[in-house]
Amino acid sequence: QVQLVESGGGLVQPGESLRLSCAASGFFFNSYPMRWYRQAPGKERELVAHISALGSHTNYADSVKGRFTISRDNINATVYLQMNSLRPEDTAVYYCNAPKKNPWDSDKWGQGTLVTVSS
Repeated sequence: QVQLVESGGGLVQPGESLRLSCAASGFFFNSYPMRWYRQAPGKERELVAHISALGSHTNYADSVKGRFTISRDNINATVYLQMNSLRPEDTAVYYCNAPKKNPWDSDKWGQGTLVTVSS
């Protein structure tokens, strides 16, 4: 059974940091690139960060570049999102995603973890 389980969300003040984790199981994690998305209230889901299967390449949305860092541990099948200098506009539900590799595959999603940045 494929599972992606996010954790680490919570309420923080502007300027503080959080680290999100996503534990994967039920598929060959090491062969998949991984992504973090977020969805703020009333807005569409947006891609935040991407990491290649071996972790050698990363990409970020302009809105988080320089503040967020995506990383992965292929031994423990976990992907992380380190979020620094958080802003109120970072408030959203954050989702872990393993994108499908071919038309016969399926996108894999976690249930999401809520991050609230407020003073």
